[in-house]
Amino acid sequence: MSASVRVRRTASPPPGIPLAAQRFPAHRHDHLDADERKAAASRGYGPSRKSRSQGGVNLTSAEWKLLVLIIVIALGVRLFRLSRPNSVVFDEVHFGKFASRYIKSQYFVDVHPPLAKLLITLAGFIFGYDGNFDFKDIAKVYDKVPYVAMRLIPAMLGVFTVPLAYLTLRALDCRATTALLASLFITFENGLITQSRHILLDSPLVFFTALTVFVWTGFCNEDKQEPFTESWWVWLTLTGLSLGAVVSCKWVGLFTIATIGVGTLRQLWLLLGDLKVSPRLWMRHFIARAICLIAVPILFYMFMFWIHFAILSNSGEGDGFMSSEFQHTLRGRWMADTYADVAIGSVVSIRHVNTQGGYLHSHPHDYPAGSGQQQITLYPHRDSNNEWRIVNATGQGDPYVDWDNDPITYVTSGMRVKLRHTSTDKSLHSHDFRPPVSDVDFQNEVSAYGMPGYVGDANDDWIVEIHKGDDHDREAGKRLRTLRTQFRLRHALSGCYLFSHKVKLPDWAYEQQEVTCNKNAVMVNSLWYIETSTHPNFPEDSPKVNYKRPGFLSKFLELQQVMWATNAGLTDRHTFDSRPDAWPRLRRGINFWVKDHRQIYLIGNPMVWYLSTAAIVFYIAVRGFLVLRAKRGFRDFENTKVVKYDTLCGFLFIGWSLHYLPFFLMSRQLFLHHYFPALYFAILLSCGVFDLVTSTLRPRIRLQIAAVLVVLAIWNYAYFSPLTYGNPWTKEKCKNAQWMKTWDFSCNDFLDSYTVAVAPTPTKSPAVVTVGGERGGRGAVVVEDNLEKAANLPVKDSPDTTTLAFGQAEPGHDVFGGDRVEQVKSEGTPAVKPVEDDRESKEISEIQTPAPGTQEDSQEPVASETISLSASSTESASIDSQVESDKTQGPSEEGEAEAEKARNELFPDDEETR
Repeated sequence: MSASVRVRRTASPPPGIPLAAQRFPAHRHDHLDADERKAAASRGYGPSRKSRSQGGVNLTSAEWKLLVLIIVIALGVRLFRLSRPNSVVFDEVHFGKFASRYIKSQYFVDVHPPLAKLLITLAGFIFGYDGNFDFKDIAKVYDKVPYVAMRLIPAMLGVFTVPLAYLTLRALDCRATTALLASLFITFENGLITQSRHILLDSPLVFFTALTVFVWTGFCNEDKQEPFTESWWVWLTLTGLSLGAVVSCKWVGLFTIATIGVGTLRQLWLLLGDLKVSPRLWMRHFIARAICLIAVPILFYMFMFWIHFAILSNSGEGDGFMSSEFQHTLRGRWMADTYADVAIGSVVSIRHVNTQGGYLHSHPHDYPAGSGQQQITLYPHRDSNNEWRIVNATGQGDPYVDWDNDPITYVTSGMRVKLRHTSTDKSLHSHDFRPPVSDVDFQNEVSAYGMPGYVGDANDDWIVEIHKGDDHDREAGKRLRTLRTQFRLRHALSGCYLFSHKVKLPDWAYEQQEVTCNKNAVMVNSLWYIETSTHPNFPEDSPKVNYKRPGFLSKFLELQQVMWATNAGLTDRHTFDSRPDAWPRLRRGINFWVKDHRQIYLIGNPMVWYLSTAAIVFYIAVRGFLVLRAKRGFRDFENTKVVKYDTLCGFLFIGWSLHYLPFFLMSRQLFLHHYFPALYFAILLSCGVFDLVTSTLRPRIRLQIAAVLVVLAIWNYAYFSPLTYGNPWTKEKCKNAQWMKTWDFSCNDFLDSYTVAVAPTPTKSPAVVTVGGERGGRGAVVVEDNLEKAANLPVKDSPDTTTLAFGQAEPGHDVFGGDRVEQVKSEGTPAVKPVEDDRESKEISEIQTPAPGTQEDSQEPVASETISLSASSTESASIDSQVESDKTQGPSEEGEAEAEKARNELFPDDEETR
């Protein structure tokens, strides 16, 4: 700054141009002193830019052309062989199934908000998907599913993330070289590529995160220029819509809201200390941000659920997670009006208040242990086996018959009753036997006991205890009222309470929920209510009731509670889960798909990944060093360059921290892909550090350094691309790629080589065993007797041929789907069964052998290895005829022995072929 500056008079304008048209019409800052330069830097004017144009970002025409080129490259990388594999991959098991539910309007529950699933469903609907594919198993071949169109949505959003990285860094006043480096890092990041090529939610999440960061940066630039302009409102509103979109994909979007919230609070704090801003003007700033950054995202988020409810209008698999009132709004769960009163002799259905309100149920099956009497369970669906008749337990004679002759007597609190199961003529019973699952002293078995004409005993007696009634029904607190009274049933002899909890019985009870009599019963798990009530002696004009129909807001809030509780309950371990401390170090990935000697394994680009992590460490170290220097009296933060890069890198570091550190507080199941939003910030931060470190270099040198980094990133991308795209690989190359011991992609799933040559015979060209589908495509084993012909076979994939499926990747745990998708265990005995080849419309043999490397004592399920043999119509001759042909030609004994050895290795258990 101490160097002398030679001031030159502004050049005169050319003839014909008015004097008002200056060469530099915008405000210049060359003349400012140090303090004024610091203030200018705080408003966003860096040393490389004298002024900022309105619009949030300022690009030249050449940069727009460069941006188009970047998008073309991203399209090639993301869309390459998007149709492969043609079978279900990883969590497509879940999200594809949800798309089917949307198509059929069948209600379901998921822990994630609906926006990303709705986009995927829209693509499937437009391209004619009928929702009949079940997405049941990983590696199940798609049939009449427009899976390419459904995958195209995440893929295109992954493509659009690339230019957003470029635009964001340019809006943050980084150089074009830096922005180009960031966009290419995002383009060739293997983890982001893999995640964006399948029917998954993380690619939309990362896209909307990137969009939010970009539009927020554009708004900040507008705010520094001039607030409350039309473009200022546009950028602020777009920020709010983006926030609503990101949180509508996954709740991880709340971290993005926190990031923008921190930036907003900083802006308001600085405005509060600006004496030029009046309190009235400050309130305008506050209200504008509150409307656009709080109200708009909330309304957008709720609107997504309004669409969700509007589509899912039919009863479905998710009914059991919702309240009875909610279920009543679904077609197929509607209930007719029922009598409001409950009297002696009424036939009722009794529901549990807690645990999703199952019905007290019995069926003609006995307990295999304990008393051996008829089972009592909690069943989630309406059924005739849910009906019970209430009778008086204190009267004389047969209470199951005499009730019809007595006057109507309403059931009140403290009344001693019996409950008779109408379908099997057995009474609700409890005694001193331990339950089949909850085998503890304070719980007794509950069973159905008796027979027609049998009065029963005292173990059938229960005391009604009314807990509370509806505030709008005065009688509900005095006597049992349908849908209005919550009550408990206390066993008359033992004093235990009829109880149920989230414990399922084994297969012999069809995995229905356990019902016991608990002496230490928790209140909420021992509360019941009457859903339906009928009595033959009630007059027709007796009062009737029904469920109150909840409105949208009630349904919305209830679903949020269900999603929150279920999300917190995802604590089961998964084969490929990982903890947050391993993510920045890329300790391990996720096995997505294994089939046909190929594998898709989610793993990041090591060069991009470790460089971004190093940038995080570098920023923390340098920022801490500058703080220490400030304590010693140094005035580094008065330097405009320090202020600029501290603001830029600080914003990106806060974004990374808020998207990463909260995961340490979660005990739920976590995977590597949960780090992707934080990874986006880390990549931008690494490029911001690059911009700082190379700021004093000449542009040509800076471009050369960037080119070297891009080349390294592309090399890493290409090296691990077989795991990204599921391309052919060999065991040797796979093992060489395991740079870390914790990278657990299975190299045994790959072939030793693509072709196996058999020793030549004197009279015939050597036979070649080619692993391929249709004439050399990978998908079958073809024996070719012409080496040159085999060498010239085209190498292509055969999606219709199922081969060598050593195992299956395990999907993420679906808490709503019951058990996880089970892997097929190896039987150890070869089995031959016909398989239809869709392309050639003929049967092919399928031989199953144990996967290589399988151990008998392994605790993990290992799927069977399947080898499919297929041939084109010109190769229909069997291997036997091929061998006979060789014998006719008169091969040498040595060549015949080696050929026989090769055949034995390929078909060790096929006696006929041998």
